[in-house]
Parts: sequence; C-alpha cells; structure tokens
Amino acid sequence: MGADDDTSDHKNSADHKNSGKLGYKVMTTIAAATSAIIARKALTAGWRRLVGKEPPTEPANPDTRAAEAAGWAAASAGVIAAAQVLARRRVAATWRRASGELPPGMDDVET
Repeated sequence: MGADDDTSDHKNSADHKNSGKLGYKVMTTIAAATSAIIARKALTAGWRRLVGKEPPTEPANPDTRAAEAAGWAAASAGVIAAAQVLARRRVAATWRRASGELPPGMDDVET
C-alpha cells in the first residue's frame, strides 16, 4: 500500500459520488417531466369542467380574451410548478430512504 492506493481510493469515491449525482438528476428530471404532463392533463380537464370549454391554445394571441389567457397562464404555472416540486420531493425522500443520506447537492434545512 502506498500513495497510489490512496489516490485510487479517492478517485473511486469521487466517481461514485458523481455517478450518484447524475443518477439523482436523471431521476428528478424524469419525475418532474412526468408530473408536468400529468398536471397539465388534470388542469385541462379541470378547466373544461369549470369554464365549459377548452383552455386557450394560444394565450398570447390577441384574439384570446385577456382574462382567459391570464387565468390559464396563472393556473398552468402554479399547478405545474407545484406538481414538479412535489415530484422532486418524492424522489429526494426515496433517495434518503434507500441510501440513508440526502441526495447529492441537497443540504439539511432547519425546521
């Protein structure tokens, strides 16, 4: 055992951390994208029920009523952002259960 062994161990540890970080990023990206798709479908169905018609397909079009465009934009942004945060939280909780640690790059917060 010499200095080369220590360097090799450090490199393997760094590679393991980087692969874990990449894996976590891939999982959160997939979860966020999936949750956005599901949230959008649910939001569209809810819009149809509440408003009685399809949501605006082109909210920026001047022929779309301003209130309808703003309502759809606000609802979309809020619902999709919340769904993505909840999906990322679920992935982080699963990561912690599986590894015993918070995901790479995530710090403890004071409660």
